[in-house]
Amino acid sequence: MTQQFDLFTANGTASAKVTGSSALKRHSQAALSEEDMVRHLQETGRYRILRKLEPRSVTGSERPGFPLKGLILDTETTGLNHRKDEIIEIGAVAFAFDEHGCIGDVLGVYGGLRQPSMPILAEITRLTGITDEMVAGQMIDLDQLGALVDPTDLIIAHNAGFDRPFCEAFSPTFVNKAWACSVSEIDWSARGFEGTKLGYLIGQAGHFHEGHRAVDDCFALLEVLAQDGGGPGRTPLGELYEASQRSRVRIFAENSPFDMKDHLKGRGYRWSDGSDGRPKSWWIELEEDALDDELRYLRSEIYRWDEADPPIKRLTAFDRFKA
Repeated sequence: MTQQFDLFTANGTASAKVTGSSALKRHSQAALSEEDMVRHLQETGRYRILRKLEPRSVTGSERPGFPLKGLILDTETTGLNHRKDEIIEIGAVAFAFDEHGCIGDVLGVYGGLRQPSMPILAEITRLTGITDEMVAGQMIDLDQLGALVDPTDLIIAHNAGFDRPFCEAFSPTFVNKAWACSVSEIDWSARGFEGTKLGYLIGQAGHFHEGHRAVDDCFALLEVLAQDGGGPGRTPLGELYEASQRSRVRIFAENSPFDMKDHLKGRGYRWSDGSDGRPKSWWIELEEDALDDELRYLRSEIYRWDEADPPIKRLTAFDRFKA
């Protein structure tokens, strides 16, 4: 007789059973079924299973019904300042989708490293896993990358305010394109997510992946954007695409009284020192339908002058997230 441990008892505890060799064989075969193990653990209500994210295959042809082309893009850089720091890796995943946010086929993938003009800091290597040895002699192939960027209707980045300035400083290929931000233009909390970092999102979506390499992060974001939200237009991608079609307004509280700065800051205004070409002032970006209310606030609470006319700039996806 052979002893074995049955880990799947009704009361959830391990118990020793004496069985015959035939019973042991049947039980071992059942225990080797990965899907059975996963299903059993989930049914107990005490376990949450994360599946390793498997990148979607690239198809050689497009299915009908997905007329739009998207590009998920991620960069790794030598620092945070696009004016002096450099891109050391770009990853891109091109895909087809429809106006409801349903994803069709993956149309192309590009990943490339680039040797910067200065050695990579140890802190950057710790964050990205990219070393000087890895990028030595490497260049990003702009022809291959451009072949994915050119037909794209919408470039998506998880923090487009960071990636777009770096990409536009790197190549004019990215300049006249519509961009969307999967951090700021999707209401993740309303969807039950506890944070906006990609690691949080992919984990709560039931997956794990090897993070912080550009192409891996692109595929991870694609799966998060594809999550079923309960009907047409309810996927995160559908919400993001809809947001990208709306114009927004940026209001500059130029020449506002100095003693009102704390009021403006508390309302969500940010300071621009004028070095980036914007007016030297506090500013805020809003949905266009909030413009009238915000102007009333500025005129009554900040300027205290009914004729105050602060500068306003209307933004589309072609303008947003620029430096």
